[in-house]
Amino acid sequence: MSRIGKKPISIANGVKVKVEDGKVEVSGPLGVLSQPLHQKIGVEIIDSVITVHRFAEDKLSRCLHGLFRSLINNMVIGVSQGYEKVLILTGVGWRAQIKGKDLELNVGYSHPVIFSPKEGIVISCEKDRIKIAGIDKQLVGETSAQIREIRKVEPYKGKGLRYADEYVRRKVGKAGAK
Repeated sequence: MSRIGKKPISIANGVKVKVEDGKVEVSGPLGVLSQPLHQKIGVEIIDSVITVHRFAEDKLSRCLHGLFRSLINNMVIGVSQGYEKVLILTGVGWRAQIKGKDLELNVGYSHPVIFSPKEGIVISCEKDRIKIAGIDKQLVGETSAQIREIRKVEPYKGKGLRYADEYVRRKVGKAGAK
């Protein structure tokens, strides 16, 4: 049996979970998320604990068991606490600012790059830090990856957009012509 799949999910205070018509809907103080269930996976709510089980023992069912448990757990955490990723902007003269809901980046190109986030994502800037926040873990991660892709960190000078917890391995460069 899946080690992750058999772990129970405790429901936080203020969070409501409904399972109906092959769909799990989680609502909380920060918003509402829903996830359609696969036909080989079942969900039970007893007291304030969610358990995920599978109906068969084939390979696909075993794979989906842990996956859906993680997806439901991420939804419960998302509507109660939310998710946040932090990007750090490194480069001389580079800056980021918010214009309306859009993020405007001046990162060494001849023009400013404007990034429009999807609905449900909130972006904020403080000096060289860009915070991406939301209730959907997958959407927060995808958005931060798209912003980071605008100007990845280069290994020689370390300029670019990187995650706050990311280590950039620096290269020495040419020892060369003196």
